[in-house]
Amino acid sequence: MFRATRRRACAVVAAVIVAVLLSAVPALAHGFSSTVYVDLTSPGTGHVRARLGLEYDLLVVSAADAQKDDPLFRAGTAAFEAGDAARQGAALDAHAASVLAYVTGRFGVTAEGEACAPSQDGGYTIEQREGVPYAVLVLDYRCPEAAESHEVRSGLFPDSESYVRDSKTVVTYGLDLTSGSAALDSKHPSFSTHQSWAERFWEFFRLGAEHLLTGLDHILFLLALIAGSRRLREIVLAATTFTLAHSVTFILAALGLVRLPASFVEPVIALSIAVVAGWHLWRIWRRRSHATDLVPTGRGHFGLDTAGWTRLAVVFCFGLVHGLGFAAALGIDQAFSWTLLWSLLVFNVGIEVVQLAIIIAVFPLLALLRRRRPVAGLWTTGAVAAGVSVMGLVWFAQRVLGI
Repeated sequence: MFRATRRRACAVVAAVIVAVLLSAVPALAHGFSSTVYVDLTSPGTGHVRARLGLEYDLLVVSAADAQKDDPLFRAGTAAFEAGDAARQGAALDAHAASVLAYVTGRFGVTAEGEACAPSQDGGYTIEQREGVPYAVLVLDYRCPEAAESHEVRSGLFPDSESYVRDSKTVVTYGLDLTSGSAALDSKHPSFSTHQSWAERFWEFFRLGAEHLLTGLDHILFLLALIAGSRRLREIVLAATTFTLAHSVTFILAALGLVRLPASFVEPVIALSIAVVAGWHLWRIWRRRSHATDLVPTGRGHFGLDTAGWTRLAVVFCFGLVHGLGFAAALGIDQAFSWTLLWSLLVFNVGIEVVQLAIIIAVFPLLALLRRRRPVAGLWTTGAVAAGVSVMGLVWFAQRVLGI
């Protein structure tokens, strides 16, 4: 009786943990964080061209100041709900003055402390990023011709209505005889083209760490790996395999050498969560059906049998797809350069540090529970795996159906 009660308690605790994580999904999935993508070039002396990509519906809400009776708000929202790119671009063109005033009021370029004068070059176009419509506009800035450096500032999102809680502006640039990338947010709203290597790399390390912390799908995938690993060597091998796989495609995709549509990448990432979590549930079922241990005694290299190596192969394949997701979130698509490559590597290091921290925090607790209370540990990891698997399947259905 006591054991049955303890099992139920462990299952309830694990379910509550998963439920708390999943309850954050609507808030994290949309409307509370956004990334702005900016590409800066210099067509000539005293001339800076900025190509900006902003999440369409957030731009409409912010430029209209969230007033539902505003013509831009009505037209833009209707076009967004219809999913019609032509209507979306037309809505922005019809209210170009309001949109331009919003963007130029929160994004600017200065040269040697003097503000550069912006003007819009052409109309608005709509492109898809990770399945989300983005409005693209081009701004031409006229700056002092003698300037040797430029400073870029961004305060795009969040706004007074608090519709967006967090926003990052990822900038790639080729100015002042130098090229590079920078990541701006509310705590670091500006950068100079003459910033030091240490400053640039710290920005990308921080961006990588924050991306994993706020990327619930990647965290759940990692939790599925942890829940399904009984021994230290299993989680080390699984985490290393995942790291190697996503690092390869992340760098290749960010350098523009590999391309896959978000309509494929995002559903597969969701499916990977369900499959890896479901793998542990299958092992539990197999143990109960065949009265065998979850992890067979050492066979072959690293003490893994055929099932163990198959699991690593599955993790590796899904890791390749997760790398494409990391690259899409960073939004950099440039030709190879050593500066860019180092920035990408530092971004990836930020991801790995957080990943390692999660493993160090969670795995020892589960290992201790499994050692002292094997049945309780089994129920706990099973409940976690079940919750994660269900969430992965829900996301997979939503992303395939475009919900």
